[in-house]
Amino acid sequence: MSDRLKVLLQYLLPKRHLTTFAGRVAGAHGGAITTRLIRWFVGKYDVDMNEAENADIFSYKSFNDFFTRPLKVGARPLATADFVCPVDGAISQFGAIDDHHILQAKGHRFTTTELVGGDNALAAHFRHGSFANLYLSPKDYHRLHMPCDGTLTRMIYVPGVLFSVNPTTARGVPNLFARNERVVCVFESSEYGPFVMVLVGATIVGSMATVWHGVVNPGRTSKVSEWTYADQAIVLDKGKEMGRFLLGSTIVMLFRQGTIAFNEDWKPERPVRLGELMGNRPA
Repeated sequence: MSDRLKVLLQYLLPKRHLTTFAGRVAGAHGGAITTRLIRWFVGKYDVDMNEAENADIFSYKSFNDFFTRPLKVGARPLATADFVCPVDGAISQFGAIDDHHILQAKGHRFTTTELVGGDNALAAHFRHGSFANLYLSPKDYHRLHMPCDGTLTRMIYVPGVLFSVNPTTARGVPNLFARNERVVCVFESSEYGPFVMVLVGATIVGSMATVWHGVVNPGRTSKVSEWTYADQAIVLDKGKEMGRFLLGSTIVMLFRQGTIAFNEDWKPERPVRLGELMGNRPA
């Protein structure tokens, strides 16, 4: 099937209905049916269960329990770096923010203001800053971790559509990451200032969750919702879990100008692992 046809199907498919159905299946305690689904998934996507804290696929009560499984202690040591990669996945794009434009793929860009749900004041922090867009494939570990120490200040749920976020769709759907449903997590670092982690939803992504809130989008409303945390002192250290996807998707990070010089070995489509060197503060 050509890439053009794959993208066309994204427009035609009943994405929200598919996602609702997938979420119900993934959350069901289906006994032997659930086990067969997990076993098929492990074989289909070559999932390495040896890294899992619980490698016994027969013990998971739901597909979601399996999909968000924790890793063994020490499976992802943290690099000695100012910023570490927050996920297992692959690099979609990364680099400098051109004024307020972020590169999605060749021929496609979107703005920081669009990404964060229209908040111009928040987006202004990242003018001429840096971004990293990391894609989590079905086989990857789907918990999200902190790239550096941060104190949570705000969380914004931005409703949207549910296109797939795979590389083919990223090349073919304009403004993809600023159109899809997303959760914008705003942090403050004593060393690096404000930074943002945006969890982007997608087709069949049942929901997105954070460690301080739980599932953020259970009802999928059409209104932007916001939470503030100035009075709660939610501090997360570098490498600590901050959230998870219930089925795979993408995370986009924004940093202020002069904050991060990315790993010289990074390039688009390169696989990455949680804890590896993402970057350091420029000298």
